[in-house]
Amino acid sequence: MYILLAIVVLAAVGIFAQLVKVNVVEGDELRELIAQSYIVEKKITGERGTIFADDGGILAASTPLYNLRLDTRAAGMTEELFMEKLDSLSYYLAYHLDDKYTVGAWKERLLEAYKKGDRYFFLKNNVTYPELELLRKFPIFRRGQNGGGFIAERNEKRAHPFRMLARRTLGYVKDDVKVGLEGSFDEYLKGAEGVGYMLKTPQGFIPQQNLENITPKNGYDLYTTIDVNLQDVVQNALMRGLQYHNAEQGTAILMDVKTGAIKAISNIGKVSNGWAEVYNYAVGTATEPGSTFKLASMIALLEDGYVKLGDSIRLNQGKAQFYEEEMVDASIHGLDSTTVRHAFEISSNVGVAGMIDRYYNQSDKGRVRFINRLKDLYLHLPTGIELRGEALPYIKEPNSAVDQWSGTTMPWMAIGYEEKLTPLQLLSLYNTVANDGKMMKPYLVKEIRDYGDVVKRFKPTIISSRVISRNVVKKVKSLLEGVVERGTAHKLKSAYYHFAGKTGTAQMDYKSKKQKHKYQASFAGYFPAENPKYSCIVVVYEPREHGYYGSAVAGPIFREIADKCFVLDPALKYPVNAHVATLDTRKMPSWQVGYKEDLVKVADEFSVPVRDQAEDWAVFKTYDNVDSLYLLNRRMSPKIIPNVEGMGLKDALYLLENRKVKVRFKGNGKVLKQSIRGGTTAKGQTIYLRLG
Repeated sequence: MYILLAIVVLAAVGIFAQLVKVNVVEGDELRELIAQSYIVEKKITGERGTIFADDGGILAASTPLYNLRLDTRAAGMTEELFMEKLDSLSYYLAYHLDDKYTVGAWKERLLEAYKKGDRYFFLKNNVTYPELELLRKFPIFRRGQNGGGFIAERNEKRAHPFRMLARRTLGYVKDDVKVGLEGSFDEYLKGAEGVGYMLKTPQGFIPQQNLENITPKNGYDLYTTIDVNLQDVVQNALMRGLQYHNAEQGTAILMDVKTGAIKAISNIGKVSNGWAEVYNYAVGTATEPGSTFKLASMIALLEDGYVKLGDSIRLNQGKAQFYEEEMVDASIHGLDSTTVRHAFEISSNVGVAGMIDRYYNQSDKGRVRFINRLKDLYLHLPTGIELRGEALPYIKEPNSAVDQWSGTTMPWMAIGYEEKLTPLQLLSLYNTVANDGKMMKPYLVKEIRDYGDVVKRFKPTIISSRVISRNVVKKVKSLLEGVVERGTAHKLKSAYYHFAGKTGTAQMDYKSKKQKHKYQASFAGYFPAENPKYSCIVVVYEPREHGYYGSAVAGPIFREIADKCFVLDPALKYPVNAHVATLDTRKMPSWQVGYKEDLVKVADEFSVPVRDQAEDWAVFKTYDNVDSLYLLNRRMSPKIIPNVEGMGLKDALYLLENRKVKVRFKGNGKVLKQSIRGGTTAKGQTIYLRLG
């Protein structure tokens, strides 16, 4: 009994001693450790939706990346297993994960982590999925999280396959900052959050796969109106223009006339290491537009019936005094008077401002009437584009003390000063003219989808079916076409198609007395002029080299965009047989060389009589007073270099390369000269062709 009692007393003393040790000696440390290690709920985000272009190409998508850790106290991580596989695991990590550490260094690091009982040992961050799949085959790691302690935490990186293309329009979401489409449609793109259970340790959170997780819902996909090919055209044209003129920044927008769908939008600014899309100038920057605003002034004058395009107005050789301010025309023309049409075409400040001053600035009623005309064109309202941060337009109210109205306000408003518009707001006006007076709301998103199923569809929205009367639309269209044909943009006109538009040059600090001023060059218009498909605006801020006028800076960028749209868009091309010309036998082609069947086919297409005297290769020949084309034979020996002068490049290449002759050419059109005379034996020489 005494022995048993002694054992019980000793046991009780031991327990009491342990309790004292746990609660007093080690209490604080253990309580802190317990506080640091417990199961918590952690929100898990689903995969963010993808943003697509109009043709289904990916503009922005989430790329999965993984942060890798090792739990050296995982349930299946026995000392025997760890020590057995340590060498081989160190080898694989050194050669396939991070060669910054040698095999020996990896072994030391892993062994130290195991001795410490590290439950969250760092391996590597931002590992791609293919790399992850390889790592899962490594020794120990292949046993998974519970058996081998291998932890792979998934995160996302937003990838942009086309890099800078429309980057600012696409935008981003970072903490509470939401920009562009990513920000405006964040609620759709981000999906719904789920809940996962984690073991919180001093080193980090360890996912607990043995507890039930609530799976997050992936975000919806966004389908935009952006055409990747046209976006590339617009961005490259703008970039070249900015670089050539050493400008501070610029923007260009291409819009579908009938629907208001934005097909391309580019915003490029100068940064410390080059160029980047750092801000959406097209939507977020409202400035005094300059002469491109004269379109609104002309619409007001024509709608109220104050002028006709053929009326004569005074220009006073390009100078006029409005109260205490003198206004001058941008270019010297020496005209005392001209027609309304010509004044607009040469962008006369004095002419347009004089008309507005005469018909609207003589009474409060007239001033209110002019401002109401601008409001009829919706120039006082934002477009409502689905992007955050659209700048509000600024149109002064008559006789407002807040707006600092004065006697010179009306003349200067007439030519694009003392009001502010964003490039998109101004383009909306030009698009309305191109669309015969129907105003469309500009938009960027056409559908939201969930795994292919349409969740929400955005259709073209008509703001007003008749903003400008039919009669006035017809007149201002002819004015915009005249600017390109005879006016300030006449150097930009194309021989292959017609476009219409208006140049603009705004002096950004025109009230300043400094000798050196800053300028904003712009061009707004549409094409083709006969049946408009696209409207476009180009604005270049602070060009420093090679001119600053809209016709010299923004106009060429517009023209390049229009040219390449005609190349890319089949709908803009005219059928070659749309207008069949009548045959003039006095001007039939002569000395046209080529493959006989091709020449006969062309002649048949235009109903030209042919007298065939050829075999495979032929030459057209005409004779005076003969109403037929003769097809004369041109011999082509397989062992000699043929005479290819007069041929198209395709036929010349076919003949020469079949004779093992190397061809170099320069120019365009038909072969004018060949460096080796026809009839020379073919010996694999190099022949140079000049085309023209």
